[in-house]
Amino acid sequence: MKILKNTFLIITVLFATLINLMCSNNSKKKWPTNGWTYSSPKVQLMNLDSLERLSAKLSSGDLGYIDGMLVIRNGEIIFEKSYSNPYDSLFKSTKTAPGKYNYYDSEWHPFYKNTNLHTLQSVSKSFTAAAIGIAIKNGIIPNVDAKLGNYLSDPNIDDNLKDAITIKDILTMTTGIKWDEVSMPYTDTSSSCVKMEASENWVQYVLNQPMIFKPGEKWEYSSGATMLLSHIITEATGQDLAKYLEKNLFNILGIKDYFWKHTPTGLTDAEGGLYLTPKDLAKFGYLYLNNGKWEGTQILPHNWVSLNTDNPIDTPWPALKYGYQWWLMPYGDGKMTLLASGLGGQRLLVIPEYNIVAVFTGWNVYDKEALDSWWTMNRLINAVIQK
Repeated sequence: MKILKNTFLIITVLFATLINLMCSNNSKKKWPTNGWTYSSPKVQLMNLDSLERLSAKLSSGDLGYIDGMLVIRNGEIIFEKSYSNPYDSLFKSTKTAPGKYNYYDSEWHPFYKNTNLHTLQSVSKSFTAAAIGIAIKNGIIPNVDAKLGNYLSDPNIDDNLKDAITIKDILTMTTGIKWDEVSMPYTDTSSSCVKMEASENWVQYVLNQPMIFKPGEKWEYSSGATMLLSHIITEATGQDLAKYLEKNLFNILGIKDYFWKHTPTGLTDAEGGLYLTPKDLAKFGYLYLNNGKWEGTQILPHNWVSLNTDNPIDTPWPALKYGYQWWLMPYGDGKMTLLASGLGGQRLLVIPEYNIVAVFTGWNVYDKEALDSWWTMNRLINAVIQK
């Protein structure tokens, strides 16, 4: 009997120890809601010299106008640098009229009116997709198979094929609507995106374009598609997209300071109008790194991140796939990096295999190519110290 009691006591102690360890591990999870904590590359098993070499390359000017690098591993900032560029004089040299859609205007690009809020450009699209996911989780939108026509109170659609467009088609940029914004610079007035931004009603401009493929048939990069998502959120929730995300995402993540452009009709510029600090942008990446969960609460549908990565869509660029308003970069043996990418070199990289979130900002709209995402991803991976 004494042996049985001792055995029971030992089992009880072991079980209690296991529970304490589990609770301890959960409590050690880093959540940057109230601000990021800092660690060192050495502690988080990354090579400082490698990160310094990458930073030196960014600051050299060889890669154009880059103004920030932020690397987070295991929930802590391990490397942070900023670089200065003569954005004011560059704008003056263009001799162009100021305006929030003049991409040279240094009052608007890359920083918002001398603040530390940085333009994200098309990284905004990934936030817009998150709004759709949140609305689905909250039961406001049934699923991604819902039809666009359900959210058009005045469906001025001139083609029956548009009736078949689903939210998934819009998320994955396979609407079939004629669009071209990648075969020319964003300062070219023949761009579909530039024409949309110059119009009074952006959504109607998109709907007025002809269908050239069946929905779901062909991928075509389209900022116009993202504006349809902005309209859907407003129609479904009764709230402006920016306000909907402020309540259902930004407040939860501890994002208190942001700016979001709006169109002439008052619709949130979902395709490229968001401004954030790099540290707050990194919070969004951290949400996706943790499968849409934040401090124990599931913000996005539990399978939302995997829906982005499980069946990626081919693009004209072999190194890049596409998900739900996120770019995807396959590497290694079935691994995948999530990339939110914006005009001028805005890059948010989420590398789940190595628990890395990285943000790079810049403004290469002049004579230099924007930061190469594949090259940057590999520099980060190569900086990891293998155990």
